[in-house]
This record gives sequence, C-alpha cells and structure tokens, in this order.
Amino acid sequence: MSLRTRLLILVIAAMLVPAILVGLRFAQNRASEINAARDNLSAAANDISSDLDEKIQGTAQLHYGLARARDLDTTDKTACSAFLSAVREEYPQFTGILTINPGGSLFCDSLRTNRTLDLRDRQYFRDALVADGVVTLEPVFGRLTGTSVLQIAYPVRAESGALKFILLASFNLRKFAEFHDKRLSSDKEILFVDRKGMVLVAPGGQDWTEPAGASIANSDLFRFASAPNRERIREVTGRDGRTQVWAVARSPSNRDAGLYIMVGLSEDGLVAAANRRLYEDLAMLALASLLLLAGVWVLATLGIGRQVGRLAAMATKLGLGDLRARIPEPHPRGELGGLMTLLNTTAESLEHQRAAIEELNQKLSQPQKMEAMGQLTGGVAHDFNNLLTVILGNSEYLAERLAANKELHGIADSIATAAERGSELTKSLLAFARKQPLMPKDIDIGQKVLGMEQLLRRTLGEHIECEFLLDSGLWPASVDPGQLTSALLNLVLNARDAMPEGGRLAVEVSNTSLDESDLDVNGEARPGDYVMVAVTDTGSGMNAEVAGRAFEPFFTTKEVGKGTGLGLSMVYGFAKQSGGLMQIHSEPGHGTAVKLFFPRLDAPHGINTPLLVDRAAIPAGNETILIVEDDDMVRAYVEKELKELGYRVIVARNGREALQILRQPDEVQLLFTDVVMPGGMFGPELARQASRLRPDLKILFTSGYSEQPVQPLDGVDANILNKPYRRNDLASMLRKVLKGT
Repeated sequence: MSLRTRLLILVIAAMLVPAILVGLRFAQNRASEINAARDNLSAAANDISSDLDEKIQGTAQLHYGLARARDLDTTDKTACSAFLSAVREEYPQFTGILTINPGGSLFCDSLRTNRTLDLRDRQYFRDALVADGVVTLEPVFGRLTGTSVLQIAYPVRAESGALKFILLASFNLRKFAEFHDKRLSSDKEILFVDRKGMVLVAPGGQDWTEPAGASIANSDLFRFASAPNRERIREVTGRDGRTQVWAVARSPSNRDAGLYIMVGLSEDGLVAAANRRLYEDLAMLALASLLLLAGVWVLATLGIGRQVGRLAAMATKLGLGDLRARIPEPHPRGELGGLMTLLNTTAESLEHQRAAIEELNQKLSQPQKMEAMGQLTGGVAHDFNNLLTVILGNSEYLAERLAANKELHGIADSIATAAERGSELTKSLLAFARKQPLMPKDIDIGQKVLGMEQLLRRTLGEHIECEFLLDSGLWPASVDPGQLTSALLNLVLNARDAMPEGGRLAVEVSNTSLDESDLDVNGEARPGDYVMVAVTDTGSGMNAEVAGRAFEPFFTTKEVGKGTGLGLSMVYGFAKQSGGLMQIHSEPGHGTAVKLFFPRLDAPHGINTPLLVDRAAIPAGNETILIVEDDDMVRAYVEKELKELGYRVIVARNGREALQILRQPDEVQLLFTDVVMPGGMFGPELARQASRLRPDLKILFTSGYSEQPVQPLDGVDANILNKPYRRNDLASMLRKVLKGT
C-alpha cells in the first residue's frame, strides 16, 4: 500500500465521523428550512404590503403638492386635464389622475376622456367628503380603465375649510403585482382581494381558476385572509384537492383600506425545495470531503490571494484620489465580498460628496465663505493656542537647559520661533474672522495717519510718489490704533508690489456719508456717517475675478514665497469687526483703490487698557496662586513654571473644583483661570463667585481665544494674559496683578 493511499485512508477515517454528524445536521436543517420557507412566504407578503404603504405615502405627498398647483384651481376643464396628463406621464404607476367636484361628478382627468361619471357611490368619495388633510383609500376596478386600482383620494379645501374638489389618483394594482411577481421566485403566486372577496389581481399560475373580478367570498382562503386573528400562514386545500400554503400581510393600513395581500406556494414546491437543498448539501459535503486538500490550496492561492489583490488595487486607486475606481463584479461571498461592496459604496459616496462639495463651493457667496472660515478659525484658535503655550514654554525651558550645547540650543530657539509664528498666523486668521480681541480708542484717524507718514514713505521707496490728503474737521472714530496701523501698512505694501516700476500712491482721509446704493465688497449696504481711509495706486490693477477673491484667506496672485494671501483678508476682518465696511475698485492697467469706512463716533468714551508686560526681567514671588485650567498639558506647564518662580501653587481642573478649594481655609492670593472651560462654568463666572467668597482675591484671566471679551468685575479692569505667552510675560503679569498696578 502506497504512502499516498495510506494518507488518503487516514484523511477519510478522520473525516468520517464529522461527515456523519454534518449529514445528520443537514437532515435536521431540512425541517428548519421548511419553516424558513414559510417565514419567507410571510415576509414576501409583508414586503409587498410595506411597499404598497410607501407608494400610498408617496401618492399622499404628490397630492399635497398638486393641491397647491394653480393649474388645478381652475374652471378650464381642458387645461386642467392637460396638466394632469403631463403629471401622469411622470408617474406611470397611476392609470389616471383626476379631480372630482364636491357633488361627485368627474371634472377633469389625465386620460382626457371627457366622460361624465357620477362617483357618489364610491366609498372613497364619501370618506373624502368628511376627511381633512388625509387621503382615503378604496381598492376597485376603475370605471375609466377597467383595471384593478387602489383609489387614493385627497380632499382639497379652501382656507375657510370648504371643499373645493377631491383629487384622485388610481394606483395600478395589476402592474404593482406584476412588478413584485418578477421579484419573487417563479413558484410563488400573488393574490389581491378586496374586503368583499372580489379578486382584484389573480395569480398567473395555471392552477388558479378564479379570474380577476370573480368572488372567493365563500372560500377557506378568503375566510383565512379576513379572519380577525393574527394568523399569518395557513395551508388551504383547493377544489382540485391540491394543498397550497398561503401567507397574508396583516398590515392595519391595508386592512383599513379593504385590501388583502397574499402570497402562495404549493406545498409540494415548499417541501421539494427543502429536499433539493438537502440532496445538494449532502452532495456538496461529499465533494468537499474529496477535494478538501486541493480546495484549501485553491482558496489560499487563487481565492483569497486574488481577491485581496483586487482590494489592494482598489485601495491604491482611492489613495491616489481616483474616486471613480470600482471593484468590478463578481464579488466573492463572505467578508471579502462585503468589504468589496462596502469599498465600492464608500468610493461612490465620496465621489458624490466631492461633487456636492464642488457644487456647493460654486454656489457659496463671498459672505458665506468668509463666515465659514471665521467659524472654523474661532473653533481652532482656543485649542491651538493652548498647544502653542506648551510648545513655547517648554522650548524656552529647553533653551535654558541646553545653553551649553549651541546646536541643541539653536533647535530649541527654532521651536520657540515657530510657535510664535503659529501664534501670529492664528491672530491673522482671527483678524479675518472678525474674532480678534480689539482694544479700540477714540482717536482722530487723520492724526494717526499723519504720524505714519514717514514710515509709509520709507516702505514705498523713492521710486513711488506718495501724497497724503486729509480733510479738516474729521469726525472722531473708535478704532484699535495698532490694528489700524497694521491694516494701512498692508494696503500700502500691496500697492507697492503692484508698482514695481514706480508710480503714484495717495492716502486720503475724509468724512463721508453712505446711502443704500453704496455697497461693500460683499454687496451689503450700511448707510450712515463714516470716516473714510482710502489707498489709491496707479499699479497693474486686477480683473473682476481676482478682485472678487482678493479678500479670501490665502488667496494671492504673487509668486510663491512673496505673500501669504492673508493681508487683505486681515484688513477686511478688522474693518468689519470695527463696525465698518470695505470697498475695492480696480481695473487692469488702471490701478486699484481700496477704501475703509469706520463709523462716526458721536460721543467719545473711555476705553479700558489692559496691563502691559515688562519683559526686561523675570520677577518671582512667594504668594499662593490657584491655577484653574482644563487642559492637562497647559496646567502642568504653568504649575511647573510658577513653582520655579517661587510661588506656592494649587491646581484645579474646572470652576467647581476651584470653588471647593476657595471655600477651604487655605490662603490664596491670586486666582489664575482660563476663560473658556468645560463643565458649564467659564472663567468670568468663576471669578464673580470667587470674588464673593474672597473679596481681596486678585484675579488674572488667560485665554487661547474667547468669543466674548472679558468684562470688568465691579469696576475693576479685567486683566488677561493671552495664549501663547513666554515665561517673562507670565511672571511680569503676575507681579503687576498682585501689586495692583
């Protein structure tokens, strides 16, 4: 006996017992499959019923829409019929759509038959007369078409409640049944019967003898269908002695409409399918036993390997951005096939989303895009500045510790520089988003511009002629002087870049009044009195498309490395946040004029000025400071820094923890709290409650970004240290607040 034969006998012996057990299991599964087939029959009936419910709901929505159509509210019967005919062409599932007068006579219909019908005897008409805002249903044979239909009627009423007409759609039950008949297996039959036992849709099989329109009211089948119990499936013996298994949909909506939906299958067919499956399973078991070893090799090499390769190829295409890539059919069964289907579905969804995003981007107006950018900036600024605080502080710490190592010391300095540049970028985006913390003052803008004259002339260079035009008697305005300087400098730099060969630039400040016809860059009109600051150049100018996008963040026409695209967007944000507006006029070859308008200030008022930080030294102290910070990294960094400065430190994660600490007898000289914190209590509210507990407590706020500025507490200026900050900023501010200077 050869080794191959011995191995074969061993494999057969090892598989014999499992094969017998599996065979017995197959036999047990036969009974389960018969029950499953019965359940499947019931599920098929329920699916048809559910689909019909959806069609009814869809028709109701169509009625709601048509009820408001002007073309139906007319006395022109021909025009009304033409309109309904056009509607029916879009909805072929209806044999007809028509309107009925309150008296029960047909007014117009989509078939344009011009027949005269009296529909007062129809139940759906009588129900519709008393209905309000809902559809009424009745399965019948249509008088115009002779086809079995489900009449779906909707009363159209005037605002007073009076009935104007009844809108009727005849849903084609025969075509509906034919559609589902194609979806079912060929041995299943569909039967529709009304509440009186009349056959509306008859099965197409040769064994069924009752045609559509006949009555089965006295049959066991109809008694089963109309029984008030919840029995779903019953075996019914026909006149020919053959037994069929019938399932009826027990949908309340169908029953209320007087329609019974049934799906039937011969008992022989039900059992034959289970027997056939049993024989197939046994044959497959035998075949699988003989080909086990070869099958494993084929599955591993050709089956799994090939399908995984298809998945990898698809993933590669998606990674390269090809959202039109698909894994072609056929897909394998199981998880791999499901994954292929999911991947195809995901790619299709992403493709639709990309198309939708592109379409949305095209439809977005300039204000919408800028507002979206502003919301994004405000959401990111707080957490980003928290991160920059930790990065900046730790880089300072590393720079001090690595002072002896020039290379590592330089790296630490580079990290600090990068963190500060990130902070400046955040401030620029906040300026565009109109969410930057402003410090407005009542100033004479003309005097401010005159004070910048020498700076601006040096910025422009000698090849550009500069002229300053200031009106006398300029109105006062409340503007942040630093931001005004930055905005004006940005405009002058843009003008200089537009005149590389030289030219003329004019800076004008004047009083002006705007009316409804004066629009800003977003097409908004804000009439009123303003102080105008205009920068006009004789440079290359811009076309309409470029001028329309000039205020978008990161949009620039300059070469790479010569501009960030944030300059004009910052100016725009500053003007809007200051309560003003901005205009731009530009033509290619004729220069550009940018105008800023700041609201006239009727009555000057005082502005609170935040504390300035002395960076010349790093003062220390020994007081007790309560730190309230929800970010773990920021809290750990600040705690470390304050302890190194000599302070005694107590930490809390939120306002509630801080209040619990303040209720204890421990001595605390200063509360150092973040403005925005989770838990329902922000920094200002914590400060108010803390001040009531300890009136002598000093308070210092810190924030990466806050939508609303911190207001003074009981007449005392609210001191705030904006993130990110260096150790020197932190130490100096703490000393000034503790000293009350």
